[in-house]
Amino acid sequence: MDWLSNLFLNESVARTVILLAAAGAAGTALGKIKVRGVGLGVAGVLFAGLVLGHFKLAPDHHVLEFVREFGLILFVYTLGLQIGPGFFASLRSRGWVLNAFAAAIVLSGTAVAAALILSGRVPLPVGAGLLSGATTNTPSLAAAGEALRQVGAEADASAIQGLAYAVAYPFGILGIILTMVTVRAVFRVDVGAEVSAAEKKLRPDVVPPTGKNFEVRNANLVGRRISAIPGLTGSGVVVSRFSRGGVVAVARPDTELALGDVLHAVGPAEGLDSLRVVVGAEAGVDLKSLPGNVSNRRLLVSQGGVLGKPLGELSVLAQHGVVVTRVTRQGLEFTPSAGFRIQFGDILMVVGEAPGIDAVARVVGDSAKALEHPHPIPFFIGIALGVVVGSIPLLVPGLPAAVKLGLAGGPLVVAILLSRLANTGPLVWHLPPSANLALREIGITLFLAAVGIKSGEKFVSILLEGDGLAWLGYGALVTALPLLLVGLVARAWKKLNYAELCGLLAGSMTDPPALAFAQQTTQSDAPAVAYAAVYPFVMLLRVFSAQLLVFILWRTLSGG
Repeated sequence: MDWLSNLFLNESVARTVILLAAAGAAGTALGKIKVRGVGLGVAGVLFAGLVLGHFKLAPDHHVLEFVREFGLILFVYTLGLQIGPGFFASLRSRGWVLNAFAAAIVLSGTAVAAALILSGRVPLPVGAGLLSGATTNTPSLAAAGEALRQVGAEADASAIQGLAYAVAYPFGILGIILTMVTVRAVFRVDVGAEVSAAEKKLRPDVVPPTGKNFEVRNANLVGRRISAIPGLTGSGVVVSRFSRGGVVAVARPDTELALGDVLHAVGPAEGLDSLRVVVGAEAGVDLKSLPGNVSNRRLLVSQGGVLGKPLGELSVLAQHGVVVTRVTRQGLEFTPSAGFRIQFGDILMVVGEAPGIDAVARVVGDSAKALEHPHPIPFFIGIALGVVVGSIPLLVPGLPAAVKLGLAGGPLVVAILLSRLANTGPLVWHLPPSANLALREIGITLFLAAVGIKSGEKFVSILLEGDGLAWLGYGALVTALPLLLVGLVARAWKKLNYAELCGLLAGSMTDPPALAFAQQTTQSDAPAVAYAAVYPFVMLLRVFSAQLLVFILWRTLSGG
């Protein structure tokens, strides 16, 4: 049994993997425990890691660091792919409000840390570490450390800063969760209603379509083609079939109208009402009950050859007399225009004769297996692009060191942009929902397990010796005061939606575990959209504020 004792007693990659797996399994189980409906969720992995790290099992720190960063990259990249389609719509409608509140959280937290330093309660390196840990922002920790070296701080300043960060970090995560729970309790939030309202905002430009039948009574339309009906173009309405003499046929753009024709149109209510005024009146007959060879079917877009093409340029539709009446994308259904560009995974509702529909199905793919199959090449290319973007130095006048989006910000921004593209030639950026969810959960679990094991080695000794308890209290103050103040004001003053507010709070702290908790609590992606709307700006502001805190207070404290 020497191999077994060596496995657990000697430092090795294998033992580090076992520790990470143990933290992930135990922490996930811990997160499922709920008290009055509230649990730690994925944050339980962090606390499981702290317990394992406390026993000083000496993991391989190089492996631990890699797992931490790679887990974070997996989480934010898959998150970006998921929320990207609704991100820009949210940014247009609520972005300024969300970023203003997020900036208030960042600046007020920095002010609290500065007050602690200027009052003499903590030295500058400790204050900088508490600010980074209490706001769960690792890039600001690195930025403040670089600033301390720039101003010529003592050699152990970086180590002291790191310990303060470790002490403040756990409550940094817990404080955000407690704030979410507090706001929910104070305002007696109906989470289901709030989520429903928030998800409607993700695509404010999309109106669910309905179908109606109209009888042609306007003599001015006799002999006119369907495509030339006044007001039809640009209304979002599609005429899919018509009836003449009791027989139903496909309504093609060049079909000429006659008095008494019955048209079946699909589109938003406003567009349908305008069409009724032009055509004549709503018909008292359902075309589906009349004889004819017309049928409808849902087709799944899975063929690379049609991706990115406008519907109007899809010649197979005109060749076989097939009309696309609705499109379902990301769970939202709407009527498409001729310029609508097809993406991988779109579901097309088509109307036509069976042979024509079969021909269209062969062109668009209509393969559910293709949708479930991930595309590893573009996935890894996207991650590589994200790391490159996150490593680009951004030079800011007055600061001695360049700032970067980092391994969290870069992949997130790239994933959001790629999700809008859907595909680039043969590269399909779409990731199946099941694969996205699995990779996202694995990524955040690995990240938290690594952080917990790393911090747990000295966490208890720092907490119980010297000023550890005081540091913990000061860190909790930096975390809770800005969050509670802005959270309560945003809800009371601006009536901010609860799901959006949760995403705002998590995003203002650039805290993936808090976001994961919010998503689990609301069972919605609405918090993630708000998170992404504030994340890029907050990340830069966190880095800038940490550096400015060191530069300004060093000069003030040294009398320069």
